[in-house]
Amino acid sequence: MVDTGADVLVVGAGIVGTACALALQSEGLQVALLDATQPGGGVTAAGMGHLVALDESEQELDLCLLSLRLWQEFMDEHPGIGEVSRCGTLWVAENEQQLAAAQQRAARLSARGWQAEAVSGDRLPRLEPALRRGLAGGVRVGGDSVVYPPAVAHFLAQELVRRGGRLECGRRVVALHAGGLTLADGGRRSAPQIVLATGVDIAQLLPEVGVFGRKGHLAITDRYPGSLQHQVVGMDYGQAAVSADALAVAANVQPRPSGQWLIGSCRQDGQTDGALDPRALSAVLQAAIRLLPALGGMRIIRAWAGMRPASSDGQPLLGPHPGRAGIWLAAGHEGLGVTTAFASARLLADQMLGRNSEIDRNPYLPGRLPALRNPIYA
Repeated sequence: MVDTGADVLVVGAGIVGTACALALQSEGLQVALLDATQPGGGVTAAGMGHLVALDESEQELDLCLLSLRLWQEFMDEHPGIGEVSRCGTLWVAENEQQLAAAQQRAARLSARGWQAEAVSGDRLPRLEPALRRGLAGGVRVGGDSVVYPPAVAHFLAQELVRRGGRLECGRRVVALHAGGLTLADGGRRSAPQIVLATGVDIAQLLPEVGVFGRKGHLAITDRYPGSLQHQVVGMDYGQAAVSADALAVAANVQPRPSGQWLIGSCRQDGQTDGALDPRALSAVLQAAIRLLPALGGMRIIRAWAGMRPASSDGQPLLGPHPGRAGIWLAAGHEGLGVTTAFASARLLADQMLGRNSEIDRNPYLPGRLPALRNPIYA
């Protein structure tokens, strides 16, 4: 076992792992960050980069708003990092039922101090001319943004090194031991604390964690500068009906600073690989075209699929493993890993340093899941 001289080993250099590593290093702990490839790969490279206030529950909104505030501080301190676009989100309602939900969302977010306003159907085309006519209305959330997550993860990893931490790329972890871990090349590393932020790969190290892959498809267009002003999301996002083959689709279209449109999204369970599924991709594109007809005439230059790391109860796991001393989890964020990366890092650091948090961290503690209290050792 090689003693790294680190207080903490962080495994996984995606957006969550790099945020955790830098947060802990900034608190005075000595951190070594390991990744099988390079910072910003894996799930982080496959995602959209939407910084969004989701409010399906109060605890989810708490985590989002804390992290969005930390994102704003990061963007102000590091302008130009991550291709940031403070374009806001335009949630679009296609019918009266969705419009009522949009108005409720506007009221909830406004009550929490997050800029949001209900929008009538007549006003929608003035805010976003690319939208089809005849929509019921929606809500515009001005504080939401868009970033390019791999660039941010790369920056955070380099900032870790600048502050005295270590970065080891090309180091795939294959097993955990008391006080350490084993690498694919046979090497070993040791440290008193180990943070696992390895996305869907965490199940290979800790079978009891129950994090699984929820497949999604994305596509990106050629450049059409100035043709889309907001991130446009259907109000059925997260609520879309699931087909018999576990596929749920809702439009989510993001303007990139390059003038390209990044198009999602879908969720599909029961998949074990990241291969592109033409049928699922077609459903994603059709949902987006239904809201933004101009997309039908645009050129798609690339499409891909990825696996979101989802937990069994839909909430991320942030905190100590209750059955394995010295093991900490930062996993299971599904589609909110980018948005909540900084808040996740803050909650983890708070716990590791034994201090109170700004929000209730109990909903995210791994000990809430019975399987983790009686782990099966791989």
